[in-house]
Amino acid sequence: MPGLISKVWLANPATNTYGGVYTWRDRASMEAFARSELFQGIGRHPGLAAVSSKDFRVLEAPTRVTADTLPRAAGSLPNGPRLGQNPAPR
Repeated sequence: MPGLISKVWLANPATNTYGGVYTWRDRASMEAFARSELFQGIGRHPGLAAVSSKDFRVLEAPTRVTADTLPRAAGSLPNGPRLGQNPAPR
């Protein structure tokens, strides 16, 4: 997916609730994905119920404070991106 930086998969098996947090390079990339057939098809999938999507802005000031304190994501490469980092050019 063009512009997708990362997806963190979420699960609560006890409530049969699953989801993900997507990080996009920019808003235009997120909006293009939301218009895509792939995204639209998720809501029509017969095995899924109560599908919802919400978008949030990054709070840049507090993110800068915590970005270097987060642990590395499980399975990440030693010098790879860390949770909270935005590898896109500034």
